[in-house]
Amino acid sequence: MLRSRDNPRVRHWSKLAQDPRYRRSQKRALIEGPHLVSAFLDRGLMPLSILATEAGLANPEIAALAGKLSPVVLSESVFRSVVDAENPPGVAAEIQIPVRKEEGGNRVFLEGVQDPGNVGTIIRSAAAFGVRAVILDRDCADPWSPKALRAGMGGHFVLQISQVKGLGDELERFEGRVVCTLPRQGVELDKADLTGTLGWLFGSEGKGVSPKLQEKADLRITIPTVPATESLNVAAAAAICLYEAFSRPGGRS
Repeated sequence: MLRSRDNPRVRHWSKLAQDPRYRRSQKRALIEGPHLVSAFLDRGLMPLSILATEAGLANPEIAALAGKLSPVVLSESVFRSVVDAENPPGVAAEIQIPVRKEEGGNRVFLEGVQDPGNVGTIIRSAAAFGVRAVILDRDCADPWSPKALRAGMGGHFVLQISQVKGLGDELERFEGRVVCTLPRQGVELDKADLTGTLGWLFGSEGKGVSPKLQEKADLRITIPTVPATESLNVAAAAAICLYEAFSRPGGRS
């Protein structure tokens, strides 16, 4: 059992949970809790290591997950120092961040979405509604942070996810139609042509999509709401848009 926070492996796992630059340099992340670990294994993926506490291993669900590998057992206090969750779930895993592979299909592009909860929720919706890839710019929250992973609920392991310096070149290379969301003055969502391969472009929580990237859109849409109400949260707007396209004839193919 590891009992010291000064252990090199413990320091490594702590940095994976806390430091986005370290995650990028190592190309690794830490996933927490039986749901995420199970979702990762269910995709046929293998973690680099499983971390657990004695109390966690007393839970049959966690014991079954950990039994697929030889878990590294940490004391409760050391485990708490490693993971991000306020109520540590008793199991975590170090994983290799998947490398993006170019492929066709619908995509989501995120510009400056800074709340990791919003990033993770959008990833979850994208996975649910048949999107193949999510591409974020560097101003977005790290999609592999613990909070984004928890909000993603396993969606990270279904999609191709990448974070790039800027979205301009990515939008230029995209072979489908780019659909940009605006709070007003766009085509109403239910009246928009959503056929073909789509690249959904969503902007930051405060400013929305920048004028520079709006110019690259083939279609600008607006979700109609009651007059004089605030614009929708970006994660809610993304879920509505992706479901609308998914629910149309041919949207599930």
